[in-house]
Amino acid sequence: MTKNQIRKVYKTKRAKLSAQEVEEKSMAIANQLLSLSVWDYQFYHLFLSIASHKEVDTEFILHILSGKDKNIVVSKSDFKTLEMQHFLLTDSTPIKVNDWGIPEPQNGIEIQAQQLEVVFIPLLAFDLNGSRIGYGKGFYDRFLENCSPNVIKIGLSFFEAEVQLIEASPLDVPLDYCVTPEKVHKF
Repeated sequence: MTKNQIRKVYKTKRAKLSAQEVEEKSMAIANQLLSLSVWDYQFYHLFLSIASHKEVDTEFILHILSGKDKNIVVSKSDFKTLEMQHFLLTDSTPIKVNDWGIPEPQNGIEIQAQQLEVVFIPLLAFDLNGSRIGYGKGFYDRFLENCSPNVIKIGLSFFEAEVQLIEASPLDVPLDYCVTPEKVHKF
């Protein structure tokens, strides 16, 4: 299958999930994350979920990070340049849902990509080599290229790895881990 065919399959699979399944699977993913040895860092980038796309609900991860007193960084997407700007999430950070349904900060304390130590990544599918498929705009590949080479990249998926290897382009940045409700994949 091509990337676009895989993308369609996983969008359909996610669309069939009930709200209760999304919540239960998201909580299971957050619980699986606790087994990773990635909690000694300070700067964690977390995506805010697009509820209408039935993405992994990151609210549970947000609570873990807050409970561990970590610096949580969220992004604002620029659909003209296909790049993201990153802001420290504080109690006073204004969040607004944009035209594409993405909750994002309006402004705040800007954080540079090089400061980030752990990045949680949304995706539609992944394979056993750590290749992933997102929505196809390349936001995360561009963003990850600007991060430190040592940044830990953690994909979050409701579904297990695609058996067929995903054709990676030279611009694709592979994951270090992908966490599903059932297990942690390390690459």
